Amino acid sequence: MDLIDRVSGHFLESIAVKQEAMELLSPAIAAAAEQMVACLMNEGKILTCGNGGSAADAQNFAAEMVGRFEKERPGLAAISLATDSSVLSAIGNDYDFDMVFSKQVRALGHTNDLLLAISASGNAANVIEAIYAAHERGMSVIALTGMDGGKVAEILSPEDIQLIVPALRRCRIQEVHTLMVHALCDTIDYMLLGGE
Repeated sequence: MDLIDRVSGHFLESIAVKQEAMELLSPAIAAAAEQMVACLMNEGKILTCGNGGSAADAQNFAAEMVGRFEKERPGLAAISLATDSSVLSAIGNDYDFDMVFSKQVRALGHTNDLLLAISASGNAANVIEAIYAAHERGMSVIALTGMDGGKVAEILSPEDIQLIVPALRRCRIQEVHTLMVHALCDTIDYMLLGGE
């Protein structure tokens, strides 16, 4: 296969997955943004977690909330649980890596808060434990997954929202997760600030 064709194939596959995700998930993404705004307006905060590329999406979401997305506004309360290397390594060493997010959710999370849980497969053990911890704390959960939704699909409550990217390849799932994070940020700002 020609290298240019191979590269072009990535673009074409990404476009197709994004098109399908747009058609399937736009209403649920809008509902997730509404739930996030309700959390923030009720003096809650959004805790977010994930591993690898999903950790990068979690950090990106928190940065866009605390700093800004595209418009100037006061910072919004969001914390990535994947960024504090001392906390992560202490919990991973002293307890178990499966607990690196759930211990933080139990320490920082409250009833008015929300967990944005990100796992391409929906099977990341530490993300699943974070969801259990969020439920214990009375928090809502928005889960970004892919494939068949994994174990996450089995443990969410009826009030939670799962956004399952209709793809099997992790790279495509992660690309759509990044797009969904940006759509959430934009929609949150639109609801809070108005405008175009």
